[in-house]
Amino acid sequence: MHIVVVGLNYRTAPVEVRERFTFQERDLPEALKQLQHTTSILECVIVATCNRTELYAVVDRNHLCGHYIRHFMEQWFKLPREQFTQDLYMYEDERAIEHLFRVACGLDSMVIGETQILGQVKDAFQLAQQLKTTGTLFNALFKQAVTLAKRAHSETSIGEAAVSVSYAAVELGKRIFGHFGGKTVMIIGAGKMSELTAKHLYANGANRVYVVNRTYDRAVQLADKFNGIPLGMDEAIRRLGEADIVISSTGSDGYVLDRERVAAAMSRRKSRPLFMIDIAVPRDLDPAIASVENVFLYDIDDLEGIVESNLAQRRQEAAKIETFIAEELEAFRQWYKTLGVVPLIRALQDKAAAIHEETMDSLANKLPDLDERELKVIRKLTKSIVNQMMHDPILRLKEIAGEKHAEDAMELFVKLFALEDRLTKQQPDTAAAPAAEPQSGHAAFGAKTPGAIAAATS
Repeated sequence: MHIVVVGLNYRTAPVEVRERFTFQERDLPEALKQLQHTTSILECVIVATCNRTELYAVVDRNHLCGHYIRHFMEQWFKLPREQFTQDLYMYEDERAIEHLFRVACGLDSMVIGETQILGQVKDAFQLAQQLKTTGTLFNALFKQAVTLAKRAHSETSIGEAAVSVSYAAVELGKRIFGHFGGKTVMIIGAGKMSELTAKHLYANGANRVYVVNRTYDRAVQLADKFNGIPLGMDEAIRRLGEADIVISSTGSDGYVLDRERVAAAMSRRKSRPLFMIDIAVPRDLDPAIASVENVFLYDIDDLEGIVESNLAQRRQEAAKIETFIAEELEAFRQWYKTLGVVPLIRALQDKAAAIHEETMDSLANKLPDLDERELKVIRKLTKSIVNQMMHDPILRLKEIAGEKHAEDAMELFVKLFALEDRLTKQQPDTAAAPAAEPQSGHAAFGAKTPGAIAAATS
């Protein structure tokens, strides 16, 4: 029994390739069903975002599962595998589990520490659960991944520091204004970065937007996105005193605003601060503007310096999360090792219960004068004796599950307690789950008896 993930993401495939492997939300249920019916696949979950498409599967043999999953992709997306195989990655067992943990925590994202991926992983798992394409392993693993990601974001500050130029501009603005409620933004130029920064400011409460552009039609188009007001350059200079935040990105050869014009605007502002962001290269805003009282001027280097500093901070937080992942990986490894002993424990408990029932029936026949209360007391006491006798053997069995010669020890356990017949009776329940192929070299998945694994995951 093995866990694998096959996928592609922003690191391995350009956007023109990724967009060809997009699952439409309405198609995911059918895709999951088809993937589950693919040869060797016992459980499956599909995680599909704009930056990644990943197929997680529990398989009964790992040496052919990659072939079968690629065949599924070939059929579903109607593309010959020669066109996409080079863009795929495939991780197995412990590495696949670690990858899922890192994805859920945002450590594998384009923007490290982002939280959106957690919701996407959770939604993918819940859909698979609803469609019954998950079982014992993935029900445990994905719940553990979601819980781990929540812990990562609550116990570290990985998601707090801005790591894009546009978010850095918002962070700077908050230092000056505290909040953007009621603030007026003036966008000079129609650059993508300028638009994105304005979008974040608008989302954070800046509720009035002026859009200035040499091409008035372009100003109108951008203004419509923010319920803004388009302006020509001359009108913008006259109304500069009304702005609280100026974002400039025109591609002009010279300065769009100089110190004199900004100083004149500030004289009409009664000491209200003006936050100016110059994202243009070459710069739009005269550096001398920074000397005007109550003007806070930042250029692209200032913002990128903040981004790099914050990225370094996120990397430090990511290192803490890596230790969480190592702990959870060990916890899953230990949990998995106990799966092989589940049928043995069940067989021992069933045998003990049967002996207890036979003994109580015999007691009732030999001592017919016992009343219901007396029988109840005897049943409770004898049941306690049986449970206490089984406690240590069961505990020892769980302990040896992770040892080097676990399989031999489990076989000895079966012989000592004469459980062969009862394990055989459990076998019909395992028909839905093919036998595992114990292999070496997979630290997270130690060798187990095939019947035991099948019974544990049925």
